[in-house]
Order: sequence, then structure tokens, then C-alpha cells
Amino acid sequence: MDATVLTDRRAGWVEITLNRPDRLNAFNDRMHGDLRAALDAARGARAVLLTGAGRGFCAGQDLSDRNPDAGGPPDLGHTLTTFYNPLIRAIRGFPAPVICAVNGVAAGAGANLALACDIVLAAQSASFIQSFARVGLVPDAGGSWLLPRLIGEARAKALAMTAEPLGAETAAQWGLIWRAVPDADLMVEARALADRLAAGSTGGLAAAKALIQDAAGRDLDAQLAAEAVVQKARGESADYAEGVRAFLNKRAPDFRGAGG
Repeated sequence: MDATVLTDRRAGWVEITLNRPDRLNAFNDRMHGDLRAALDAARGARAVLLTGAGRGFCAGQDLSDRNPDAGGPPDLGHTLTTFYNPLIRAIRGFPAPVICAVNGVAAGAGANLALACDIVLAAQSASFIQSFARVGLVPDAGGSWLLPRLIGEARAKALAMTAEPLGAETAAQWGLIWRAVPDADLMVEARALADRLAAGSTGGLAAAKALIQDAAGRDLDAQLAAEAVVQKARGESADYAEGVRAFLNKRAPDFRGAGG
């Protein structure tokens, strides 16, 4: 049986590839388990790069596994609480940058899986589709939370209600993703970014990720106070000392990662 998720350990970071290309990498229960296991095994890496095999990134849920004509209506609430919600929490809480390279269509929960990552690059031919309305559902896998925060309520509602594809270049212009790149350059750029982040301050990047994500639940005064707490700790870190020494001596910093 072919692996549903492939893992490639690089120098300091891990590349994880969804591997059901014949189904546009749509999720079944096994792929959920394999992806969670791959993320758990990647803890300790200084960055993770997530992408898909074949011509698509991820088509969301494999609906053949949730067919109401095969055993009655599925419990989609159970599907979310058991599979998708823990996955999104694992990515948002991962203690290192998670990059997503969207190599083709990202639909339904597959689109929102990508948007849950920290930095999203997409091939210019890629598209993002909130396809839930086509089957009478609502955006899940964090989509109803992520979309309005990234692109505003008006655009979020339109994407959710029309299920129209959004091209990568427009997605970048709207601020849904970071950058759209030529198809042939996608993995070159994504891997170069993973190399760059893996050479950075592990502790500093993790702290920045958490601080920015947590800001959605705070007012300005609370966020200013949180910044002070985090920055105090960062100022006492080995990475800060190394960064300042490198700056003053006009050399590249050598961040060691552990404890930084």
C-alpha cells in the first residue's frame, strides 16, 4: 500500500508531501493519521514545508468516504472534531515555521489547511476554492475564522457563498497568501525559504508566530503588554546575544536553535 504522506528530512527542516495524487490528495482517515504522525515526528525541526504530489495540493475531504447513500448521513461534526480540528491546531501551534507550497488546486478543507500555515507560496496556476457551498456545507478546517481575518468579511462571504475559484495571483493581491510564483519556480523558492528560516532564530520565530496569532484575541493594550513579556525573554536569549554580536561584527549570525 502506497504511503499517503511522504517525509523528506533536509538540513534542519522537514518536507512533508500529501501523496494521494490520483484523488488530488483528498483526505481519507488514513491520510489524516499519517499527516498528524509526520507533523509529530517533525517536532524539533527548525521549519516544515508542506506540499502535495501530482497536479493538485489537496481537494479537501474525499467525499466517497462521506457518502450519505452508503450507510446514512455521516457525522461531519465527528469528522471535524476527530480529524480536521486537531490538525489545524497542530499546524497553528507547531513550534517552528510551517511553509505551504500550493502546487495546484486547493479546495475545501484543503484550501483552509494551506491557509492555516504560516507562509503560503502558490504556483501561478494554482487556485483556492471554498467548495463547501457546492455540497450544502459551510467553510470548516478553520476557514470561517481564517478567511475574514485575512481578506475581510465581504470577500470571505463571497468566496464561501459562490464557491468560485480564486487564482493564486489574485489571492496574493488580496493578502490571502504571501506570494504567487511561476510554476517551475515553486519548489525551488519554497525550499530556499525553508533553508532560510531553518537558519534563523528558532525561538524568535516561534515567539513571533505565537504573538501574531494570539493578537486576534486581544485588544491593543493587552497585545502591548504581551510584546513586553515576550521581548524581555527574547532579550535574555542566546540568539539575541549572537544576533547583536554578529551585527556589530558585520558577519552572519550563527543561531544554534536549541534554547534560542
